[in-house]
Amino acid sequence: MKTVFEINEKIRNNNAVVVTAEEMISIVDELGAEKAALEVDVVTTGTFGAMCSSGAFLNFGHSDPPIKMYRTLINGVEAYSGVAAVDAYMGATQVNSDDDIDIAYGGAHVLEDLVAGKEVELVAEGYTTDCYPRKKVATTITIDDLNQAILINPRNCYQSYNGATNSTEEKLYTYMGALLPEYGNLNYSGAGQLNPMQNDYNRETKTYNTLGMGTRIFLGGAEGYIIGAGTQHSPNNAFGTMMVKGNLKEMNIKYLRGATIPKYGCTLFMGIGVPIPVLNAEIAKACAIKDEDIQIPVLDYGVPRRSRPTVGTINYNEARTGKVKLEVEVSGKKVEKTIKTASVSSYKVSREISKELQDWILNGEFMLTERLEPLEKYAPKPMKAKMKLVKDILSRPAVVGTIKMSITEASRILIENNINHLPIVDEKEMLSGIITSWDIAKAMAQDIGSISEIMTKSVLCATPDETIDMAARKMSRNNISGLPIVDSNNMVVGVVSAEDISKLIGRTGLNKI
Repeated sequence: MKTVFEINEKIRNNNAVVVTAEEMISIVDELGAEKAALEVDVVTTGTFGAMCSSGAFLNFGHSDPPIKMYRTLINGVEAYSGVAAVDAYMGATQVNSDDDIDIAYGGAHVLEDLVAGKEVELVAEGYTTDCYPRKKVATTITIDDLNQAILINPRNCYQSYNGATNSTEEKLYTYMGALLPEYGNLNYSGAGQLNPMQNDYNRETKTYNTLGMGTRIFLGGAEGYIIGAGTQHSPNNAFGTMMVKGNLKEMNIKYLRGATIPKYGCTLFMGIGVPIPVLNAEIAKACAIKDEDIQIPVLDYGVPRRSRPTVGTINYNEARTGKVKLEVEVSGKKVEKTIKTASVSSYKVSREISKELQDWILNGEFMLTERLEPLEKYAPKPMKAKMKLVKDILSRPAVVGTIKMSITEASRILIENNINHLPIVDEKEMLSGIITSWDIAKAMAQDIGSISEIMTKSVLCATPDETIDMAARKMSRNNISGLPIVDSNNMVVGVVSAEDISKLIGRTGLNKI
């Protein structure tokens, strides 16, 4: 119906019709896809959010005498130097080499400081050779001192995002932000109806209508390109990603920002906008996708496994209202719960990107490119990695006590079984609390005679299918020495102690857990 060449001619002649993806919705609603395709030439999209899989190749130029850098630090953040003598790749999620700074300032912050024109400290070590005799260099640089600063992001612009909530009694810190206990909140991400890959997706063929290698895009406030499918690209599951490239020297910190997600790590907030040439009615229809048409599966991040259970499904229109209702399981019963929602990306900035790209095209400052080849159809595979689960080290039946037993009887059970932790169960044999050897000693010293007076009632637990390292992390984080292991009915199936885990590490080594 139309070609990219014809659209570019319209752009040059200042008579192209360019609308944002938001505007396209009402146009298609009013005119229909066929007439909208005749009316509109380009649809602009935008997204702005945390894109951890990002980084930049930096070339520092040769020192005198020359150095072959093998360890490179910029403002205390290490860049990978196994590329060439004075090339390095600064990854956005790289943490600071100073443990006191750690995730508060990392690779993403270095990239932002460079784009902002700030002076940064470069310290590099080398191993000497006849042609590279220098062993160390320490200096300050700005982005203008670099020969090249090329942003190459392996995985950006997720087509789909999962929502995140938390069923446990603990506050969790994840790449989706802090998740409050007992379904206290629901975090989501993505630009929904403005998302480039949503607008270009063909839901019948599970391919992309116009995006591919060579597509020129808006990247961090400058021109950039799609250079292929991103890592973990999965179009069959509507989970497309793109690998992108751009000149860091031309970018703007309005659309490239370093950030720290509390107790998780560093990330780079990237702004990406993609122009979609409206070549036919099929593309016009795809570009009219609405927030209510885009599903967000809500996963329980309280389950620390690759395949987390789905709590429910919402759409972007519902998510943006600030609260949703989901049927969740609490104490073994299904209940309807109203959950507050929050976005960890910015729809406001996504909208600004789509409008800025629209202005660039209308002003003749940005021309479209035809893709050299479409994005590949990958099917991502999980990592082959063995792991030990809590149930793998539960070697004996659960030893429990009851609320009605005496302190003396509880003490005898601990001694006879050579254990330090005794879960306390109620008349239905469900977990009610826990006591330790220390609790018994304290009770004896203070002449306390009731189990209910000394037991800890708010008990941190693990499940049989949790990994050993997650159980160890719970104990370390909460400064406790043991965890009752409970099944889905809150029945005690055993106890794992810090001593159990220490013995396992001693036998197998950390790298085998």
